[in-house]
Amino acid sequence: MTNKPLILVTNDDGIDAPGITILKHIMLTIGDVVVVAPDGAKSGMGHAITVSKILKYKKLPSTISNLEEYSISGTPADCVKFALHELLDKTPDLCVSGINHGSNTSINVVYSGTMGAAIEAGINNIPAIGFSYYDFSWQADFSHIKPFVYKIAASVLTNGLPKDCVLNVNFPSEKTQPKGIKICRQSKGKWLERFDKRSNPHGQNYYWLSGHFENQDEGNDTDEWAVKNNFVAITPVLFDLTAHKHIDKLKKYKF
Repeated sequence: MTNKPLILVTNDDGIDAPGITILKHIMLTIGDVVVVAPDGAKSGMGHAITVSKILKYKKLPSTISNLEEYSISGTPADCVKFALHELLDKTPDLCVSGINHGSNTSINVVYSGTMGAAIEAGINNIPAIGFSYYDFSWQADFSHIKPFVYKIAASVLTNGLPKDCVLNVNFPSEKTQPKGIKICRQSKGKWLERFDKRSNPHGQNYYWLSGHFENQDEGNDTDEWAVKNNFVAITPVLFDLTAHKHIDKLKKYKF
């Protein structure tokens, strides 16, 4: 490792996902990189941590002088915790998570393992960014969004982030150059879900979670509006979940 900024790279799609490979190489142009990522897909894990199973890790071979890579048997949040407490001898200057294959706009930030990892870093006072691309394909073309990833990461390294805040960055699905960057609020939306019931050859039932996302917000200042109009959406995310504006009202309740 050198004296460059230390950047922790993680994700929820797994150590072998194309998105994290792209992110790793972009970060190598900025600083020293340590990749600590799940050994397989861990999408939808949110901020889950492993408490009832053992954790295992493996150091992967690297021929690049300012790169170390590790795979972890746990969740994205586990990866950040393990990196900070077991693998690193100094605190990272930045943590980046992704690039996720699929959008993490609106309520998806709650379910996202990508953002769970970024938030875990933020809890530990590390500037953190979750990157997601509105393309689920393993063959997705990231070339047109690379300059934005670099620009956003470099800016956060230079300027830092507000206290208790991490960034949720979503790239639009269009294959053309994004029109620009929008600082957005989280759109109000939800998943309309159903369970697809099937039977195995032994007559036992099993289920696949299915459904579709419904945007319930017509505002033009939201992350959903931005990505649908070919902008990069940056949403500042707090991990203090207190509904501060409702405290005074609840004090009047006769609990």
